[in-house]
Amino acid sequence: MPDLPAGEPKQDRALARKIGQWFTANARDLPWRITPRDPWISLMSEIMLQQTQVARVAERFDAFVERFPTPAAMASRPLDDVLSLWSGLGYYRRARMLHDCAVAIVERHGGAVPDEAVELHDLPGVGRYTAGAIASIAFGKPEPLVDGNVSRVLLRLHGVELAADSKGVQAWAWQRATDLARAAADVPAHSEGIMELGATICTPRAPTCDVCPVRSACAARAMDAIDRIPRPKARGERTPLAISAIVVTDRSGRVLLEQRPPTGLWAGLWQPPCVERAVDKTPSLAKTLDALGLKEHVEVVGRPRSFSFATTHRNVKVRVWRAVTTRPRALAGDRSSSHDQSVGWFSPAEIETLGLGSAQRRMLVSADIAISAPTTGASRAK
Repeated sequence: MPDLPAGEPKQDRALARKIGQWFTANARDLPWRITPRDPWISLMSEIMLQQTQVARVAERFDAFVERFPTPAAMASRPLDDVLSLWSGLGYYRRARMLHDCAVAIVERHGGAVPDEAVELHDLPGVGRYTAGAIASIAFGKPEPLVDGNVSRVLLRLHGVELAADSKGVQAWAWQRATDLARAAADVPAHSEGIMELGATICTPRAPTCDVCPVRSACAARAMDAIDRIPRPKARGERTPLAISAIVVTDRSGRVLLEQRPPTGLWAGLWQPPCVERAVDKTPSLAKTLDALGLKEHVEVVGRPRSFSFATTHRNVKVRVWRAVTTRPRALAGDRSSSHDQSVGWFSPAEIETLGLGSAQRRMLVSADIAISAPTTGASRAK
């Protein structure tokens, strides 16, 4: 691997100034960008934005602020309240970590978001990037932050023809980000500006270099190598996941749901009884009923419905059967005694208050349960 370029203090000061001035004049109007910046609102936004499009978070953000305006407001509510509001945003582990983070802020810091990166990094769900983002943007501390957008900007500025995950590149990017943060006269504007630059100008494809505030200093542009930098990351293969679900209703239209375990895939979310296999073909009806112990309790009606989707790590196939029972109390009791997770009967209105992933919501909609449809066609799992 070639030696990676270092910065020069005078040039770093000029870069940080240009990026900060550009951001001040061109920042997108987003609901968490309030003046003065609220540390808790900034922290919520950063956790919600992890691996989720800005537009999707923006349309849901005001509801979070209204329900959870402070860490104490979130910490005082059960996790299900956060999960239900999170429904459709994907990667539900973030919702659990956000709730844990609020509890930790209340218990360790008296309900006030700490202003030092090391203390922020010690909170649940707060990695090095998020700690640097909050310390610099909300508190003006000269702390670095590196995400995919920042890595891309730095690699292009220096003309480094490597992938962001190549050996040594991330350590180099963090050092360059540190140099720039320390060189910035306006730390919050620079920190948010370099992220914004990567998100809106220095994009992975078709970047708009002609309006970039640091185009004159960009080595990749001078080399006519924008399309080659950064090189693509190596991608792993998706593994198969096959799910067979039985959506059971009683005579009053209530639905039998079970809460998933607190760790693992879709942890803590609610779903109809399911069988999951790490294979490419969904289990048959007979095998599903036997595995779930439902054969003697329900009557399957109609034909199954199927859907599939891809996540970052999985190719998922789902088959859904609708069933009815005349013994709801006995059925729920049997399920509760044989499962560690919670089990219950819920009306459609009650279901809307539970934490449901897009996949679980789609299972219920496929069985004609009268709840709102998923916000997106694909469900995210992690």
